[in-house]
Amino acid sequence: MRRNNHWFIVIIAGIFEIGWVIGLKHASNGLEWVGTVFAIFVSMYLLIIASKQLPVGTAYAVFTGIGTAGTTTLEIILFGAPFKLAKVLLIGLLLAGIIGLKTASYSEHKDEKEEGYS
Repeated sequence: MRRNNHWFIVIIAGIFEIGWVIGLKHASNGLEWVGTVFAIFVSMYLLIIASKQLPVGTAYAVFTGIGTAGTTTLEIILFGAPFKLAKVLLIGLLLAGIIGLKTASYSEHKDEKEEGYS
């Protein structure tokens, strides 16, 4: 599997993280709790798979960043959490940091391949 496919797996894991974090707060019946537990399992399983081929720290940062940004956004849109400009700007800063980490990780991997460390 190509390296970019593993990043796609991290993104999917982050989306499932959004689901279980929201589920922990809003689940109110058995089916919703089953969905929450399922989302926990899937997100962790996918993160473990992706981390076998990606830098663990960077993959985890991307995973939690997606979860943080997605959960905060959905809380505002779906559940009426107050919109605060500072919160949105800080999430933007978080996402910029995640993109920077991924870019730096890609650059390091590319340099290693060129030097024959692959």
